[in-house]
Amino acid sequence: MSATPQKNRVPRRVLAATAGLVTVGALVAAMPAGAHDKGHGHHPSSRTVDVQLLSFNDLHGNLEPPAGSAGTVSEKQADGTVKSVPAGGVEYLATSLRTARKGNPYSVTAAGGDMVGASPLLSGLFHDEPTIEALNGLDLDVTAVGNHEFDEGATELGRLQNGGCHPVEGCYEKGKKFEGADFPYLAANVTSEKTGKPVLKPYTVWKKNGVKIGFIGVTLEGTPNIVTANGVKGLKFHDEIETVNKYAKELDRQGVKSIVALIHEGGAPASSSYNYDCDSPGAGDGISGPIVDIAKGITPKVDALVTGHTHQAYVCTVPDPSGKPRMVTSASSFGKLYTDTTLTYDRRTKDIVRTSVESANHIVSRDQAKATDMTALIARWNTLAAPVAGRPQGFISADINGRGSTAPEKPLGNLIADAQLEGLAPADKGGAVVAFMNPGGIRSDLVYKASGGEGDGVVTYGEAFTVQPFTNMMNVVDLTGAQLVTALQQQVSGSNEASPKILQVSKGLTYTLDMTKSGADRVVASSILLNGEAIDPAKSYRVAMNEFLAGGGDGFAALGQGTDKLVGASDLDLFNAYLAAHSTASAPLAPPATDRITIVQ
Repeated sequence: MSATPQKNRVPRRVLAATAGLVTVGALVAAMPAGAHDKGHGHHPSSRTVDVQLLSFNDLHGNLEPPAGSAGTVSEKQADGTVKSVPAGGVEYLATSLRTARKGNPYSVTAAGGDMVGASPLLSGLFHDEPTIEALNGLDLDVTAVGNHEFDEGATELGRLQNGGCHPVEGCYEKGKKFEGADFPYLAANVTSEKTGKPVLKPYTVWKKNGVKIGFIGVTLEGTPNIVTANGVKGLKFHDEIETVNKYAKELDRQGVKSIVALIHEGGAPASSSYNYDCDSPGAGDGISGPIVDIAKGITPKVDALVTGHTHQAYVCTVPDPSGKPRMVTSASSFGKLYTDTTLTYDRRTKDIVRTSVESANHIVSRDQAKATDMTALIARWNTLAAPVAGRPQGFISADINGRGSTAPEKPLGNLIADAQLEGLAPADKGGAVVAFMNPGGIRSDLVYKASGGEGDGVVTYGEAFTVQPFTNMMNVVDLTGAQLVTALQQQVSGSNEASPKILQVSKGLTYTLDMTKSGADRVVASSILLNGEAIDPAKSYRVAMNEFLAGGGDGFAALGQGTDKLVGASDLDLFNAYLAAHSTASAPLAPPATDRITIVQ
């Protein structure tokens, strides 16, 4: 999802290729339902061989099971009801993948980007080195870059790929040097402005016993709009379709006829249930969004698309330019699902028999055995993080939903905006009269149930960091009333019309959003009030927001037009200060009411 980018705080890495997969036979775990009810492998006499493609996307450094509603998957039941199933965590993801690989001699594991970035403290505090280490242990073969891989810039991404200790913070464990990723990060459509060449490998070829499958990796062309300017400095992002088609032609010329595209861009299925049939009634009828047009434009030389970015779950067929169906998949986020796709490889043509491609998403259930190597990895890094992570910051009386809320106005969004306004309202801190928070920057919920030994209702530094992991510096700027109104209209128009991005607003700002209208008209201009007064188009207002929004990020060009900028504390510091000021063990903070935006459907 688009989100606030991370400041230079926690580095990420890129990986160098190994095609070999390790099978851990010692792990006996429940086979995911329906995972393998058909024979895999190859018979020496047969012309075809089944290659198992396991894939996932948007892990975002979630090594531990995500808390609250962010850690559940919606599953449609036979009777039509929808059940919420707890899922995710790399201890379970490792077991799921290792179990799925059994009996499949030809198995390759790929990812669709955003493996790191916007990560919980356990990974984020250490510039995502723990996540790269975990992915190495999961035997990931290849991943595309996502927008979040650029949160800390191309140099840090290079370090994640190639290894070496952090340039500022050094090595985290005595006598241990960070090795980097042992799988390639692919960035076919990201080039250096200076050289014009891709900043990382554009593609890689997985080989086993004469079977060859090419992987091309791209991130969304719009990455610069959703990452801070520093993160994408010196880089150019190119069209996804043109790039994939260019490298598919190059692979084809090399004799690689079986090709999978890893694309960090996605779509929205008509249902949030992971097991929804989005080919009903026809191929790809149940999915919309940017990936549909991309899929329709990518050359038929590509046999399957592994996608991401929207954090949705889908297994769809979308027709390629020749009109033939082609598999397009996405496995939600945070390691809650994995996709198992069977690619039937024809040894004579060296191509995938497209008509026999089968695919399904499977829940990474928490009912199975934990992978002991991942448990040990988490424990090791938790020990290092503990002095910082466990510090209490405040107290809550119930869950305060943010990431897990599907409503345009989120309780946690209101809390964050109020914290930003309170911290930046004093004249010497910026004199803000209103604060805006981008919804994609809220990375989890605040959960009442204790995550460790701190006790129920206690918000620890680690939990607060997981909500606001970017440590963006706050800005206070002058905007005219007209610019304020335009910014609110940009939530539902322009690049945000198809998929609105509703800003979370501080107390005192109220307005009506009429979703029966289209574009900018959805914001009822006459209804916008600040502390009960209509917005004066000619008047100047001091507005607080993080540096990402102040740079015009997420399609909010009007917010990028601010003047007389004052740089304040970080978003996380203001959030923690607000929790400390407004809650005690005996008087915890209750979830704020969501009554600032009136929605007309």
